[in-house]
Amino acid sequence: MLDKKFLRANPELVKENIRKKFQDEKLPLVDEVIALDKEFRNAQLQGDQLRAEKKAKSKQIGGLMAKGDKEGAEALQAEVVAINEKLTALKNREKEIPEEIRKIMLVIPNIIDVSVPIGKDDSENVELERFGEPVVPDFEVPYHADIMEKLKGVDFASARETSGKGFYYLCGNIARLHSAILSYARDFMIDRGFTYYIPPFMIRSEVVTGVMSFTEMENMMYKIEGEDLYLIGTSEHSMIGKFIDTIIPEEELPHTLTSYSPCFRKEVGAHGMEERGIYRIHQFEKQEMIVVCKPEESMQWFDVLWKNSVDFFRTLDIPVRTLECCSGDLADLKVKSLDVEAWSPRQKKYFEVGSCSNLGDAQARRLDIRVRKEDGTKYFPHTLNNTVVAPPRMLIAFLENNLNEDGSIRIPEALRPYMGGMEVIPVA
Repeated sequence: MLDKKFLRANPELVKENIRKKFQDEKLPLVDEVIALDKEFRNAQLQGDQLRAEKKAKSKQIGGLMAKGDKEGAEALQAEVVAINEKLTALKNREKEIPEEIRKIMLVIPNIIDVSVPIGKDDSENVELERFGEPVVPDFEVPYHADIMEKLKGVDFASARETSGKGFYYLCGNIARLHSAILSYARDFMIDRGFTYYIPPFMIRSEVVTGVMSFTEMENMMYKIEGEDLYLIGTSEHSMIGKFIDTIIPEEELPHTLTSYSPCFRKEVGAHGMEERGIYRIHQFEKQEMIVVCKPEESMQWFDVLWKNSVDFFRTLDIPVRTLECCSGDLADLKVKSLDVEAWSPRQKKYFEVGSCSNLGDAQARRLDIRVRKEDGTKYFPHTLNNTVVAPPRMLIAFLENNLNEDGSIRIPEALRPYMGGMEVIPVA
């Protein structure tokens, strides 16, 4: 959410940013905020004038009463009553306007970084760099669900009966591999100086609207019926929400956190949930990294975060590339975002396995998270998040890139301690 004062001082800059995000339907919102802000300030000014007028008339009433001019005093008293009615109306309006402004400001997108490429959608994202040599083996690489079923590691049929589309049972060595990847990701981030958390898996609506846009919320979140609670779509929601309405001493920054959680997503607009497969699913687990830092340090941390993901995947012998998200592909709160994509030997292309985002001070401003400097002044910190690993989707890349011709799966050295020393998952 932008600062109202910034919008008032830079309306054309805010409008140009909206155009860069190809959201021209939001352009009138800027003028609406300016008009409401002007109405609010005029109401305050008018209120001050009316209070001064009321004070003067009340003083005159006392003088008239002292002189015995009851008729004149009553006439002025009627004017004071009218002033009070106006003041009440103005006071009510002064309460309403800030909420109206906030609702609009929550919809106006954050100012994107100057380095963000301009484009309408994800088809115009820009490849930055590749890490590792993408390989297509001499043998055919089956669909990931077929690989898992051959290893007796997944049960889609039972999950359809218990839960419907978008769910699955993992079992045997594949279930163990899933857990091993999460445990390795946890230790990988701890070794890089991040503090490990397991957060609440449900959060209140004020936190939801603080960490994400309304569109994201509508498309992602499951609401708990009859309660002001939502299932989280990522642990970033709980972890940033942890700081709601707090003042952080500047000397404590940066907060570098890594968190595990199950994640729940509606996957609205998924265009036909797959019957067999774990690419688009309603429930999965994820290891996340979160940073709360000084504004001047956020771009440095942005680079640290995405590089952590690249390093993690490379230790598991999975080629990856980084993709800069264009303006039209950025969620409204994001200043800058970069996707990490893994190589798929079967599809002979890369696909998304993680996303690194700098949200500037948007989340901090929405949740009233402030930092207190040594001199007592306060400011909003920047927040960032990035996926370490989301195993269901990452499992696709892992299985395809470590598949042997006989259908067995090679276990990279870094993961073997978490698999009981196993070097290969054999065909069942």
